[in-house]
Order: sequence, then structure tokens, then C-alpha cells
Amino acid sequence: MRIRSITLFAQTTLPLDTAAIASMGQTAQGLAAAFTDAGYEVQAIRLATSLPSAAAHRVSPQAVVDSAVELEETCRTAGFDFVSIGPVGIELQPIIPDLLRSTRAVFVTSPIVRPDGTTIDGETIRGAAQVIRDAAAIESGFGNLRYAATANVRAGTPFFPAAFWDAADPAFAVATESADLAEDACRAPGNAATAYAALRTSITVHGQRLDAIGEAACRDTGLSYLGVDFSLAPYPGRGISIGSALESLAGGPVGLPGTLAAAATLTDAIQQARFKHTGFCGLMLPVLEDSVLARRAAEGRLRIAELLQWSAVCGTGLDTVPLPGSASVHSLAALLFDVAALSVRLQKPLTARLMPLPGKVAGDPVHFDFAYFADGGVLGLEDGEVTGPWLRTDEHSLHAIAR
Repeated sequence: MRIRSITLFAQTTLPLDTAAIASMGQTAQGLAAAFTDAGYEVQAIRLATSLPSAAAHRVSPQAVVDSAVELEETCRTAGFDFVSIGPVGIELQPIIPDLLRSTRAVFVTSPIVRPDGTTIDGETIRGAAQVIRDAAAIESGFGNLRYAATANVRAGTPFFPAAFWDAADPAFAVATESADLAEDACRAPGNAATAYAALRTSITVHGQRLDAIGEAACRDTGLSYLGVDFSLAPYPGRGISIGSALESLAGGPVGLPGTLAAAATLTDAIQQARFKHTGFCGLMLPVLEDSVLARRAAEGRLRIAELLQWSAVCGTGLDTVPLPGSASVHSLAALLFDVAALSVRLQKPLTARLMPLPGKVAGDPVHFDFAYFADGGVLGLEDGEVTGPWLRTDEHSLHAIAR
């Protein structure tokens, strides 16, 4: 198990306070050192903020792009690997492709559910679909890696692109890369109950150890410690695949009956483990970040409808999903409506990181020269003119399931 990121959450101001950001960088590096000294490999340190909120209506859209570029450079100098500028509302959505094109380490989101948690924001969904369509032209589709539509995601979630912060006082949280724990538990002799118990115990042991380090660092730095997002994130290498864990537990390739039950079992082990939970704390199924999921996509075994179905019981939504380059704004918007509806109905955080790839059609191979991506295949997406009446409304309300 590794730490995917130590994410520091703090507000930024305009003009940027470079001295404050430099100080944050020193603090974040100190936090990373504390976890490293305890035996955990830390892959990245990140800053999550809310730059568009800081800009509000005081500056022009181009000034927001310029500020993001400046923030990226300032953060790089301070030692941050990546920075999330937080959610962008409908009025600034048109600048997102230019923002992505002008930066290399800046992440940004669009919330597609209103703050009440029960209202789908149709106008923002249509804007987000247009952003995805336009950003597909950046680096052969790679630009959409740094953009996601989000639904009911709270501040303090350490995984990118979803991370942002809206409180006055700074804080930090830990995001894990821990699919290997699930693989180990599911491959051990025994049945599903044995695997479940082993995984829950393993997560509890590591989670409490991370909590102890985090709480001690909190006392030293004065930051608030939010906890651990122990989502079982994968890495495209042997032994770190959530797809492999699912297949071991279900007894067959991902996509066959039993996959959903396996996903629910692994997720419950996370949620029942004893540690300080923050963020998603679910099962991540990023298609291109997982060697087995990517391979199943190349084999034509994965379908978007199934990924959405599994998200209902476990996951964080649709993540790094390679789509045909011809995917229309209408089809992308319809898919985002589905994600938003699941989030509202189930009252759970979900995201959609969709990657139309220019010139690619369903079934085509996918390769990016990027350490976090495995070779995969393009998933199919029906590309007709989707014109349901709900696509023409600005809002659509759904009542959450009563519990």
C-alpha cells in the first residue's frame, strides 16, 4: 500500500500571496516526510483550493486563466506536484478548455448537482458536456484527465480532480493507493466472508496507523487533520488492480454476474473499517488506471451501463473512461444526467471523468505515454441525438431514498 497523495486544503486570495503558498509547500513537505519516515511511500503532495470563488466577479474570465497559470507556477516552486482550483460555475465554464490548455498540473471541476443535494443542474450539465467535447482536442484527449463533473462531493476530499476547500482554516487529508490490499485479501484461501474480514482488518490496521501519524502532524503544524480517504485506488502494475480483486472474488472476468456483489463486498469492508473517514472511502474503478479493467475494456467486456451500475453500490462514478472521438455534446450530457441522478437518488458523491479520444471509435486500442495509465480500449457510447425533455430543463429534482 502506498499513499497516493498528501492533500493540503487552503483558501487562496487574489492577487496570490506567494509567501503564504511557499509556507504551505514547506508544511506539506513536512507532512509527507512524517509519513515517509513511518514507512509509507508518498507519491505526491497536492494543494486544493477554490480559486474561482476567490475571483468571484471581481476579475475577468481571462484573468482567472492567468491566475491559474500563476498559481500553478507558484505551487511548483513551493513543491506541490498538482493543484486543484476547485469548482467552476456555469458563468466560467467556457474558459475551462483554455485553462486546461494553458496549464499542465491544474485540475478543475463542474458541480452538476446543486448545493441542496437533491436538484440536478441541467444548465451546468450541458456546459460540462461542452467542456468535455472541447477539451478532447487537448493532447489527443488527455486534457480531460484534469477535468471532472462532480455530484454531491464535499470539500475535503483528497482525491483529484474532485478536491477543493471552502473553509477559512487550512487542513489536510491522506489519499491511499491500496488496491493491493484488496488483491491480497481476495486471493487468500477461503470464501467471500474470509476475504471481507481480512480486508477490513488490513484497512483498519493501516487506517489507524495513518491516523496516528496525521494527528501527531496536526499538533505540530496547527492544521486540522481530516482523515484518510481509503478508496481502493489502483495503479497499472502487477498486484495493484481492483479489477483483479473483483475477479478473484466473483470467480470470473469483470462484467459477468457477481461483479456487483463483489464490488459491494469490498466497499463495505472499507466503510466498516475503523479509522477516520474522509472523502469517498469507496471502490475506485478508473478504467485506464487499472491494468485489468483496461484490458477488459480492450476485450470489449466493459460497458458504461455496467460501470454506472457498480457505482451505485461502491464507487466514485465514471473515471478515466475512454470514449469515441465522435461523442456528441448531447450524448455526453445524457451520461452526466445519469451520474447526477444516481448521486441524488442515493445521496452519495460521484464524479465523471470522461475522455473522448479524437479519431477513435468503440473497440479501438488506447495508449498514452503516462505512467498512471494502462493500455486499454475505447468503450462504446450511443451517439444519436438525445433530446429527452429533461435535457431541455435547467433543473430536475429527485427525492433522496428515505432510510
